[in-house]
Amino acid sequence: MITLEEDVGDSVEIHCSRERSRAAWKIIEEYLTPFVEKERYQISRNCRLQPDNDLYRDQEQHKVHIDINEWKCGYCKKRFYEENFLDKHFDNRHRNLLNVSHSKCLADVCGALHCDLVMDTPKKIKCNPAAAARNKHLCESLADSCFPVSKDPSASRLHEFFLRQFCDAHTCTGNQKPFSRGRKKRMNMLYVVVSILIMLLLLLFYTFIYLYQRGMKRGTQNLRRVSLSGRKKKPF
Repeated sequence: MITLEEDVGDSVEIHCSRERSRAAWKIIEEYLTPFVEKERYQISRNCRLQPDNDLYRDQEQHKVHIDINEWKCGYCKKRFYEENFLDKHFDNRHRNLLNVSHSKCLADVCGALHCDLVMDTPKKIKCNPAAAARNKHLCESLADSCFPVSKDPSASRLHEFFLRQFCDAHTCTGNQKPFSRGRKKRMNMLYVVVSILIMLLLLLFYTFIYLYQRGMKRGTQNLRRVSLSGRKKKPF
């Protein structure tokens, strides 16, 4: 839920956890999106997991990670040492770019998506049955709205997948684990480019070795011929 409050300076304060929203998006990207793409299914805007519904999606896409300790704002090109400082910069300088009226707080579905598993938060010792029931209900409602079983076979398959992947683990019995269907990471373009370059370098290296050895062999044969020719011409 996005809560708005008026500050003293007439600016609007937004209450939506950026960190938990980012955790939810990471889970969606790794544990849901590859399977949705495999089915070639288009998630509608009615689904809260649809990228356009994420309040911070545009800002997250305008983050440029240059190096381990260097981040750049894609809007104004200002640089920062840590991602946390860039987040604060977005809040202070580019808050007006947030589409508050048509976007939703992705952190609100963190309970359903098991965000605590990908965040550095202390592990809960005791399971709360009431909280587990609430999260399961939210999870099942996401499955119904994002993948209506009556829409088509792909939606029906993804609905079943979503229940097994996320919802079944909302129990205090401990029998089911989150993300039981695993994840399928999409091929990274940088990985593809680096792999091709390595293959080309290996090809050049072995070609050089082959030509070098071939040249050495020819040189040895020529020396032998010269040596034999000299012996034949030597007078007794």
